Amino acid sequence: MTTATVPTSSLRRFGAGLERTFTSPKYGPVLVTLILFVAIFIGGGIRYNGFLSGQVFLNLFIDNAYLIVLAVGMTFVILTGGIDLSVGAVVALSTMIAASLLQSGWPAAAVIPLILVLTSVLGLLVGLMVHVFKVQPFIATLAAMFLARGLCYVISQSSISITDPAFIALGVTRIPLGPGLSITPSVIIALAVVAIAVWVLHRTRFGRTVYALGGSEQSGLLMGLPVARTKVLVYVISGLCSGIAGILFSLYTLSGYPLTAIGTELDAIAAVVIGGTLLAGGYGFVLGSVLGVLVLGIIQTIISFEGTLSSWWTKIFIGALLLVFIILQRVLTARRR
Repeated sequence: MTTATVPTSSLRRFGAGLERTFTSPKYGPVLVTLILFVAIFIGGGIRYNGFLSGQVFLNLFIDNAYLIVLAVGMTFVILTGGIDLSVGAVVALSTMIAASLLQSGWPAAAVIPLILVLTSVLGLLVGLMVHVFKVQPFIATLAAMFLARGLCYVISQSSISITDPAFIALGVTRIPLGPGLSITPSVIIALAVVAIAVWVLHRTRFGRTVYALGGSEQSGLLMGLPVARTKVLVYVISGLCSGIAGILFSLYTLSGYPLTAIGTELDAIAAVVIGGTLLAGGYGFVLGSVLGVLVLGIIQTIISFEGTLSSWWTKIFIGALLLVFIILQRVLTARRR
């Protein structure tokens, strides 16, 4: 009888632990996103021939490498309780700067660092507006969005093709991973950014301060944390990630265009929220945001495989998912309180 109760009590403890995990505002939404991604992927494999191939999965990273990097930067901002509406326009500005300078004969080795510096400075200006002048992040980043988009049209009102041999070589290169499997250098760069972000958030004092700031800025001040510096730096990181994403998008399209990435900031926010990051700040993971991007990518892939659906169905599904995850976050945080 004693031996029979041991497995029962172990199962109860396991069930209770599983329930706590799924109802936790920290881990619950991320696990739901993971289950959703696996379910959609398996469902696509059942419905469409060839959907479960390894290359289809790798194409999610190839097609969305720039969005993964954008989501990383947005995760830092949202973890502090902020928002950044400028990232899509900064991506477009980065593509325009890259295309115009490369067309003028600048080497790629000079263009890429210049873009990263400029976008980081723009992020710094936004961060200073938010902290020093107490401008709401929504308004500060909205102003930056109009500024960046306007500068795109100052550079050129039409598309600029990239003909630089080094840039083209980097854009079309494929890295083989096995029979019929390959990725692009953009995927390596995106995953490197993710790895660095994970390390920064979970292994550095700055990362701990980001979480503390999202939990309660007043408590962070009372604990003597560098709240001001952290609040500014998250927007610098978002600007830097936007610059990297712009370069990756340039490698993907081999052109610059003023209307590039309109609405991409909303895709990035949606991916971060679907990935489990709380809009109010304090909870979330970079890997969850990557999962959110993959969910958006798998929805687009299914619509492509279907062939008869309009691409606007992607927006409909994303909107529905976003609403569900926001409600889920509110329910879980209310239960925790």
